Amino acid sequence: MTQFRKAAAALSCLAATSLAHAAWPDKPIVMVVPQPPGGAADAFARPFAQALSQRLGQPVVIENRAGANGNIAAAYVAKQPADGYTIFFGSVSTLAVNPHLYKSTGFDPLKDFQPITLTNQTPNVLVVNAASPYKTVADVVAAAKAAPGTINYGSAGNGNTMHLTGVLFEQKTGTTLAHVPYKGGPAALTDVMGGQIPMMFHNLNAVLAYEKSGKVRILAVADNKRATQLPGAPTMKEAGAAGVVQVPWSGMLVRTGTPQPVVERLSKEMVEILKTPAFRASHEAMGTEVLSSTPAEFAERLKADYASMGALIKAANVKID
Repeated sequence: MTQFRKAAAALSCLAATSLAHAAWPDKPIVMVVPQPPGGAADAFARPFAQALSQRLGQPVVIENRAGANGNIAAAYVAKQPADGYTIFFGSVSTLAVNPHLYKSTGFDPLKDFQPITLTNQTPNVLVVNAASPYKTVADVVAAAKAAPGTINYGSAGNGNTMHLTGVLFEQKTGTTLAHVPYKGGPAALTDVMGGQIPMMFHNLNAVLAYEKSGKVRILAVADNKRATQLPGAPTMKEAGAAGVVQVPWSGMLVRTGTPQPVVERLSKEMVEILKTPAFRASHEAMGTEVLSSTPAEFAERLKADYASMGALIKAANVKID
């Protein structure tokens, strides 16, 4: 009789757990964005959250937690319950770069988060002032080798992916450039267009419109393939700088330990959104590549980039501001 009661209790518990998972979600979901309202991440997250809300039948509320290059938002999510009601819109900078730059971030990217899907990526590009004498990557390399350490390039600050693309460029081309860190990418790009500095490595979607209007010139794309929006620009490999690949990505994650049925539901709904032509069109027109992945594929990319970024930062002795 005792064994029967134990079995019955176990079945009852299993049924209750299954019912709870089947009912998920039964309350609003919070999507934490590590940028202030109006930023690039916010602009992607808001329509995505709206589409996800329609599919899940519950509000998906954006919560902007800016600061410390995303560490504040990531640390917050890392302390939330593992129930799928808090989603983190993470990036390569926060999850694969920051842990190698800060003494304490408040989270472990490989232990605290369950990846759901990659959402979008944008390659970095080498962009120069429109009046610059540099017409090709070969021109930059030749000038840098002729006068090491004299050619300035801007970035959004020490340790960001723009800076690291420059570090990688130096390593792969055998050159020495002069890094000029700014407080944000827009400030650096403004100085490139104004002629205060000759060039920088920046996200394609941030400079595409300026290239089309003739204010800057994009010399190469730091990707293994050419950009659909700018097919005339060669890859770094085609331009003679093989190995210079830097494609910053973003993706959706939840706390490690979130029930598998919840992970699977989120994965299914998110991937469907990301494959919808209407959702993709506006983002891709601006130079952002919308993509999707399985949780396992995202986890592998995070792990690989965490290792490669760490090695690059260590080899170049990169320090934050």
